[in-house]
Amino acid sequence: MDRRTFLTAVSTGGATLALGAAPSADAAPASGTASTASAVSSRRRLAPTSDTPPLRKWFHSTYRSIEAMTTDFGLAADKIDVSGSGRPVPSVQTSPTNIGCGLWATAAAGGLGVISRNAMERSLTRTVSAVERLERAHGFWFNWYDAHDGSVLTTWPESGAPVRPFLSSVDNAWLVTGLRIAADAVPALRPRAAKLLAGADWSYYYTPYDAADPVAGPGQLRGGFWPDKPGKGEPTGHHYGALNTEPRMASYLGIADGSLPADHYWHMFRTLLPGSGQEQEPEGSYVAIDGIRVWQGHYTYRGRKLVPTWGGSMFEALMVPLFVPEPEWSPRAWGLTHDRYVRSQIEHGLDEEKYGYWGFSPASIPEGGYREYGVDAIGMQEDGYNSLGVVTPHASFLALPHARVEAIDNLKALDVDFGAYDDTYGFRDSVNVRTGRVSDFVLALDQGMIAAALAQQLRPGLLQRPFRSGGFASRVRPLLAKERFSI
Repeated sequence: MDRRTFLTAVSTGGATLALGAAPSADAAPASGTASTASAVSSRRRLAPTSDTPPLRKWFHSTYRSIEAMTTDFGLAADKIDVSGSGRPVPSVQTSPTNIGCGLWATAAAGGLGVISRNAMERSLTRTVSAVERLERAHGFWFNWYDAHDGSVLTTWPESGAPVRPFLSSVDNAWLVTGLRIAADAVPALRPRAAKLLAGADWSYYYTPYDAADPVAGPGQLRGGFWPDKPGKGEPTGHHYGALNTEPRMASYLGIADGSLPADHYWHMFRTLLPGSGQEQEPEGSYVAIDGIRVWQGHYTYRGRKLVPTWGGSMFEALMVPLFVPEPEWSPRAWGLTHDRYVRSQIEHGLDEEKYGYWGFSPASIPEGGYREYGVDAIGMQEDGYNSLGVVTPHASFLALPHARVEAIDNLKALDVDFGAYDDTYGFRDSVNVRTGRVSDFVLALDQGMIAAALAQQLRPGLLQRPFRSGGFASRVRPLLAKERFSI
């Protein structure tokens, strides 16, 4: 189950969900690797000699969609319908993740010269002012607000279903990320951002490690809390145990600011333990790191060893390194698995399923709604995310550092073959490449990832500056330097 689906369930008071049961030399390239590029027809080999112009064009249109999603109150809404001819109306709802996406996309637009510095400062200041007005609990933000006035949502706008206010660890991490980037881009905002973040103590979500009972005390972060109960509130029934998923941003933030112990990193699962019930029986071995016994497991897909995600989607693996330079700080571990994860997504789409296109990640259902998509074999969940022929452009943008030519070819093909791009608001959220149906929507989360990925290609390090110094340099980087995946 993806983050958005999970949050819909918990926000409406659904049953809590369990994450899972208690738990070297480089591999030779898979036989299909060399054929992947040739599997793309010459009709779709459209990358120019210099690929910077299309990247800049794509950033401009993507940022226009962020601007269109941003309300007069100053918050980026969850989505807009771009199928009509008039200016789209932002959705009622927004989340901490959506707001964070709006912040870093605006910082990127200013840093790339797409908007003036004055315009960037005005926009970021307006959004920070709006965030200051949002109701919080235990120092963190609720999962759904009205993007137009900042009130906490207690009824879902699209269905009228009741919403039980919830404090999500992963969503709060993306808002904190956006606030850190905004403070870096506009020094005048630093005192205000620091005041907002002073109460965001990540130990609120943390269950300390208990060697006598590692199931009850796993040394991991809760998915979140419903704060309407006495004390800390009612916790989710699961922890975020998988390492190679997007919640590790919250882990990095907490380790960096000292509110989480460094050993939390070693208590997360590279794979679930052998015999636990997962997508495939992992290979690997136990190793001792910082005095902790760590199961360094891996999966093998098409002859390629990698560290799986939970569901097999692209954003689980590759949203975090938009900001934290994992491949640079851990080239023989994170760098390798990210490269192999992207190659696996490419081969699944082109060689295994023969869609002719690739890039699978949670997104809008082209016919309406939202669900998770991925490559089931590279996710730990037994009935994981399936690709179903639905390709989402943001997955290709996330792949740019690892397969730039293939990613640009794939994006241009989605444009030429399906009309999935327009110069006003950028790429639509998803395409069913088997039926040709293109989504009517763009989503703040996915456009935010696209904006960050393009910024990293056009001006490397622009959005990474706040995550290369301080506690990230002194606490997080040494952990990544010690990482030795069994791949």
